[in-house]
Amino acid sequence: MRLKALMVGAVLAATAGAPAFVTAASAQDSIYVPLFSYRTGPFAGSGIPIANGMHDYLDMLNARDGGIGGVKLAIEECETGYDTKKGVECYESTKAKSPVITNPYSTGITLQLIPKAAVDKIPVLSMAYGLSASAVGESFPWVFNPPATYWDGLSIIMKHIAQKEGGFDKLKGKTIGFIFFDGGYGREPIPLLEQFAKKYGFETKLYPVPAAEMQNQSAQWLNVRRDKPAWMIMWGWGAMNPTAVREAARTNYPMDKFIGIWWSGGEDDARPAGEGGKGYLTLNFHGVGSNYPALKDIEKHVLGKSQTQKDKFAENLYNRGVYNSVLIAEAITNAQKITGKKAVTGADVRRGLETLNITEARWKELGLPGFGAPVTNVTCADHNGHHAAYVQQWDGQKWVKITDWITPMKEEVRPLLEAAAKDYVEKNTGWPKRTEPCDKK
Repeated sequence: MRLKALMVGAVLAATAGAPAFVTAASAQDSIYVPLFSYRTGPFAGSGIPIANGMHDYLDMLNARDGGIGGVKLAIEECETGYDTKKGVECYESTKAKSPVITNPYSTGITLQLIPKAAVDKIPVLSMAYGLSASAVGESFPWVFNPPATYWDGLSIIMKHIAQKEGGFDKLKGKTIGFIFFDGGYGREPIPLLEQFAKKYGFETKLYPVPAAEMQNQSAQWLNVRRDKPAWMIMWGWGAMNPTAVREAARTNYPMDKFIGIWWSGGEDDARPAGEGGKGYLTLNFHGVGSNYPALKDIEKHVLGKSQTQKDKFAENLYNRGVYNSVLIAEAITNAQKITGKKAVTGADVRRGLETLNITEARWKELGLPGFGAPVTNVTCADHNGHHAAYVQQWDGQKWVKITDWITPMKEEVRPLLEAAAKDYVEKNTGWPKRTEPCDKK
């Protein structure tokens, strides 16, 4: 199917009463928020619940509150199929409608949009994915990746492993395996993993999974059986995740020593393994389930009108989409406060993102008490904040939170981020220096 047909179909099916086409005139009295989604393709199983959560939360704000600050949100999906080329085409097609933000929802797409953001004055929100170095606000004033980078996630995983082993010194001589999607996303944390291995004296074994092998990982897990790593870390997405969990169970790998990043923790990642999936671990940075007032408001105002199936409502990846849209809404709210305007622009929302301040009290005001750790560390210099996550475990039916919030090893991560940002700027000749002023929270 051609991209145009995919985009039109997604827009017509997904806007649930919002205008399917946003004109320059209507933009005067609305705030245009495009959502890049992938309801088709090999990653659709993960992409659909996230798209539903993002869309439903923003639709709920329209239905319950009349939008944000009295201005309706014009929400439009653009189908990417998780394909970088299609994602760039989505960006170009939505750019003319004055979007206040871009949500690429793909590391590959994000990497292509980073150079465009400052030119087009459209901030890029790559929530807990994308280029980790874009956390450095001095070099990337238009790109934001809260609440935590991939490198933060890896450091949290390493802290959990060390705690279970009795300390970082106990990692010496052990083997830690890393199974990953063989692309920009999966390779992003490898430099930090190698640094940890050198520092703490363990050996790493890398098990790349090409896109064509996501559903056939027998060769990788045969090597895992041979190497006998003490722990396995997974950076997977889409169909790769349930395949890996099933293969781990089939090879009798101890599931309580198998831990994935937050993108490897959907219910449909663990559920297909049946009883064999019990014990599997992943990181998470938000709550699961519908026991929150804001989720109840989605049920009341939106569910039944949207594409969300009731039995999938408030599952983990759906709530991931909700979290993403909370960040969007809070950035718009901040932009309105800073500028005194109602119909804010992308440049305004960039300022709103730099002043994110979702305290524990604010989470409660939003109808999401305890849903996430406070997002209070985002600044002009730090577009990520390095916020906490926790470990959840699959009990055979649902995800169970088994740790407190774990802070990342910022002292290990930040120097690497700054070095990576410097390297990026040096390799991209003519990269503009930051001229944007800094707002106070």
